[in-house]
Amino acid sequence: MRALLFLLLPCLFLFTAAGQQSATPTDAAPLVIGQTFAIASKALGETRRINVYLPAGYAESKDLRLPVLYMPDGGMAEDFLHVAGLVQVSVGNETMRPFILVGIENTERRRDLTGPTTNPKDKQIAPRVGGSAAFRQFIRQELMPEVKRRYRTTAETAIVGESLAGLFVVETLLQEPDLFDTYLAFDPSLWWNNKQLVTDAARQLANPKGTAKTLYLATSNEPEIVADTQRLTEILRSKAGPRLTWHYEPMPQETHGTIYHPAALKGFRMVFKPQPKATPAPH
Repeated sequence: MRALLFLLLPCLFLFTAAGQQSATPTDAAPLVIGQTFAIASKALGETRRINVYLPAGYAESKDLRLPVLYMPDGGMAEDFLHVAGLVQVSVGNETMRPFILVGIENTERRRDLTGPTTNPKDKQIAPRVGGSAAFRQFIRQELMPEVKRRYRTTAETAIVGESLAGLFVVETLLQEPDLFDTYLAFDPSLWWNNKQLVTDAARQLANPKGTAKTLYLATSNEPEIVADTQRLTEILRSKAGPRLTWHYEPMPQETHGTIYHPAALKGFRMVFKPQPKATPAPH
């Protein structure tokens, strides 16, 4: 009898497991928050994944055109989800104008977001660094035309980034200012290449180019990043002409790991503030 029981126990376990599996719900469906597509980039020599969030009202209209907010670190496992959520709630509560959000997923982050460097320690952070010019070429020549082809856009563009992506944002403003209209950089890694970007800022700002631009800077409690950013703001205060509107927001209550979301909330509300609604004329 005991031998028979031992023979039946595995069968009983399999029957119970099968019953549990059959009771598992099978009506779940993927949760879709946006669109994704790939670009075979000649500038970078690789295929890049692009994630897109379209704000409410875009799909319902055949004529609505919207500005575009680009973001490095835009992968689903990076910063895309929380920034898309921030855009969604900010547009919904009318503290921000609607933007199409375009997230660029990383492959070699430290290569794409850094410029050339002569500092040996900088070169140790990744097998390849210093590829920011090629990354800008990808955005300018390949990504932007593809976004315009796929979506109804206006001519207005913006870029947001934190840490090394913040470095890329500031570098782009100084070296190719007409690529975007609005630049948001949080805890930018201005220490890169012996702080050369800050050193060169006065010269680059002395020769303003193109149309009016907006820069929003924010820092956490990281001492070196705060010092470098404050040095940049001193240069901006003396050298930035009327074509550059800038704002610096110290956020010492935040760390380098927490600054992105609260800084983006404040930044979006300031630089993407909706136009006041017209007051109806009295009858």
